[in-house]
Amino acid sequence: MLITERTTALQIIQLMLAPAVMISACGLLLLGINNKYSLVVNRIRLLNEEKRRLFLRVGENPLSTEDNVRLESIAIQIQKLIFRVRLVRNSVLSYTAAVALFVVTSFLLGYSFFANINIDILIIIVFLAGMTLVLLGVTFAGWETYKGYEIIDYEVKAHE
Repeated sequence: MLITERTTALQIIQLMLAPAVMISACGLLLLGINNKYSLVVNRIRLLNEEKRRLFLRVGENPLSTEDNVRLESIAIQIQKLIFRVRLVRNSVLSYTAAVALFVVTSFLLGYSFFANINIDILIIIVFLAGMTLVLLGVTFAGWETYKGYEIIDYEVKAHE
């Protein structure tokens, strides 16, 4: 950042806080996606538990046709849920990396001021990389939401 005599401390603080707004936005996105992550993982655990209970019954007597259909449905749902949890993981990692880049952007802004050097291009690149990761995280989250609908649609059709 090119420092002039008219650059005030207030202007520097304002520049350093711009990335902080993005950090707050990513924090909200992370809060929501972490909740979704917990729900998907919990659903996988519940389906695995149901599968274990069905297999325990195999030792007692053969599974009915209905039980076999349910086992197949569980296997398909778990496979789809694992794909979903990967999408959520990618979203979380994207948002987290974006936060890190926004923090680096703030430090670079402060450093350029105190060291009185011009690293504007680097600051812009780091900030834009963070914004790109936010976009990537949102894309993963949207894709995960779409896949979530597919699983519900499959489960409803399997019980018709």
